[in-house]
Amino acid sequence: MKKEEIELKIIQLIDKIRPFLINDGGNINFIKYDHKEKTVYVSLSGACKDCAMIDITLKDGIEEMIINEIPEIKEVRNIDEEVS
Repeated sequence: MKKEEIELKIIQLIDKIRPFLINDGGNINFIKYDHKEKTVYVSLSGACKDCAMIDITLKDGIEEMIINEIPEIKEVRNIDEEVS
């Protein structure tokens, strides 16, 4: 898949996850996809930002789902602010 196709698929997957996080007072935003590192950068906010379970939500939930759907991706990282 091309980088643009992967980014579109990532955004579609995040849009599927978002309602569940919003329901718990949180949110997720796509920041960028690093094609060379095969890493997705997201920003978890709201209740998710300070939740003690953030690592479990990120790795066992969000990352697992994205990697299952897009095997080219190796990691999903949460960041507090935008990466350029």
